[in-house]
Amino acid sequence: MNKNELLKFIDDNRAECVQLEKILTSHKALAPENGGNGEWEKCAALEDFLRSHGITNLERFDAPDERALHGRRPNLVATIPGKKDDYKIWVIAHLDVVPVGNLADWKTDPWTVVEKDGKLFGRGVEDDQQGLCSAFAAAWAFVANNVQPERTIKLLFAADEEVGSKYGMIWLLQNHPELFDKKDFFLIPDGGDSEGRTIEVAEKNVLWLEFTVQGIQTHGSRPDQGLNACFVANRFSMTLYDLLHKEFNASDELFEPASSTFEPTKRAANVDGVNIIPGKETFCFDCRILPRYKNQEVLKKIDELIAEEEAKSGAKFSYTLLQNAESKATDKNSPVVKALACAIKEAHGIDAKTIGIGGGTVAAELRNLGYDCVVWSTLDEMAHMPNEYCVVDNLIKDAKTLALMFAAI
Repeated sequence: MNKNELLKFIDDNRAECVQLEKILTSHKALAPENGGNGEWEKCAALEDFLRSHGITNLERFDAPDERALHGRRPNLVATIPGKKDDYKIWVIAHLDVVPVGNLADWKTDPWTVVEKDGKLFGRGVEDDQQGLCSAFAAAWAFVANNVQPERTIKLLFAADEEVGSKYGMIWLLQNHPELFDKKDFFLIPDGGDSEGRTIEVAEKNVLWLEFTVQGIQTHGSRPDQGLNACFVANRFSMTLYDLLHKEFNASDELFEPASSTFEPTKRAANVDGVNIIPGKETFCFDCRILPRYKNQEVLKKIDELIAEEEAKSGAKFSYTLLQNAESKATDKNSPVVKALACAIKEAHGIDAKTIGIGGGTVAAELRNLGYDCVVWSTLDEMAHMPNEYCVVDNLIKDAKTLALMFAAI
């Protein structure tokens, strides 16, 4: 069977990808931090689907997590043996999704895929099920037609990506390092653009902080008898926002946006009544920092500002690091970048370009340990949005790109 026949098989069987999207979306694979019980049921459904399509060399590497269903977070590896095994080609997608947010913003049930105008609507259909389904379709084309790829293909469906990968990629690298080799190619279909042109080779550092401000609760009419933690927190947030953008103001056109970002995000509920001055305030910052800076530099500035604000207000501050990750870059001339660029050229007819991103993926964990990896997909970037959708043509086009990469290497 030649390459064109493999690509035609993928085209002819797009209905199977749509069906897999529907199955996966129906299982709410939310992390415990996001109000769910993990990825167990979704992984089990995926295993059944893969086996029914002839992909039967499956292994589970489950991370213990007592909060999750059955006390485990599943990491599933599918292997398609190649003609050569001197290095392997990994495609790494994640099983978990984020919460739907405000349900009123959705036009359809987020947990039931709706197909309309060439798009699939539902939570997770793009992030990261599009990449997962593309990887399946590409691998299945070889398995279904008894074609052996040039190199062994490894599909990894990982847990816990959306809240830090402690039970996914990080756990695997710490507990099963024998799975991976520095010669292997790693492709993560978890970011991209609407053309499929951009190959991500670098990520900004990620720093997530949860601050707590302790004041004194009192009646709304007697602020003189208390210490308004809400007011102190708001003032601190605005000052911190300005300070960090001023101190870490470098620009790097590899990234979009080209600067570091420091954004106040989540805020916890404080009091139950309008006429109560809060004595405690909890809020978060999401910082995406250019790699030229160290996260410790940012934390030093935060500590200095906290000391100033405590002296000024009398309130007490503390913070927890929810994520603290720094990332190396993949050489834009590395073999995996060149191989993917060639496949993109053949499948899409376009010249790829390398970029950096602000979003965090499992690529950071791999790169920091010396593994060359790329992040790529053809996406409309609907991740985490209401009415998230996947363009079916993009899914199929990406599957063809992966199949060409599998066939050529």
